[in-house]
Amino acid sequence: MIMDYFWPEFEYMDLDSMWFQQEGATSHTAHVTIDLLKKKFDERVISRNGPVDWPPRSCDLKPLDFFLSVYVKSLVCANKPTTLEELKANIERE
Repeated sequence: MIMDYFWPEFEYMDLDSMWFQQEGATSHTAHVTIDLLKKKFDERVISRNGPVDWPPRSCDLKPLDFFLSVYVKSLVCANKPTTLEELKANIERE
């Protein structure tokens, strides 16, 4: 899956300054997976079993769980939708 879907996305990107961070799932941290990521990102891999360790299932440390969901909710609910249709429209807009 990594080689078929993930790798082609990076073919034309400059990865020299890019970091890769796992989202914390232990199923994504097999040594073979981490080794593949290190080939692309060198020591710039933040993950359990990676060069920069990251605790599994640590929601207080995952930026998307910590910030993004709260931020998006504030945008979607800013005009206080009162119907399901208004809520859906706000979600699609954001």
